[in-house]
Amino acid sequence: MTKSLHPIAGLVALATIASFWSATVLSELFGSPTTIATVKTAVLWGFLILIPALAATGASGFALARGAKGGVIGVKRKRMPIIAANGLLVLVPSAFFLAARARSGEFGPGFTLVQAIELIAGAVNLGLLGLNLRDGRRMTAGRRAAGRV
Repeated sequence: MTKSLHPIAGLVALATIASFWSATVLSELFGSPTTIATVKTAVLWGFLILIPALAATGASGFALARGAKGGVIGVKRKRMPIIAANGLLVLVPSAFFLAARARSGEFGPGFTLVQAIELIAGAVNLGLLGLNLRDGRRMTAGRRAAGRV
């Protein structure tokens, strides 16, 4: 079960973050203030998908690693605190701030600055999660080829 849960939860988390990021960029470039506010509110609701997916990914990853700390597993484990801290300390507070500002129509310099920070932090997390996905696929390539995954 854990072998199936980990990649599915990881892909759901990665796809959710990618959808947040791309919807934000598209709404900022081409949307109205109402569209931006809708996207910012939708991101908050999207946490109902993202947070359980990230928790399931982390828990199943630790279970699959069985205490291993070196090699590719070690590299993946080192990325996870960065991803978590970035999410908890930058992305979640930014999402709440931006949604509140967008709903009240406040798109001034503070909104723009926090939006830029959020996009950079989101891109960092996408990159790190993408690297973890790549490394996980490399680790299971032999089993996939043998049909044992």
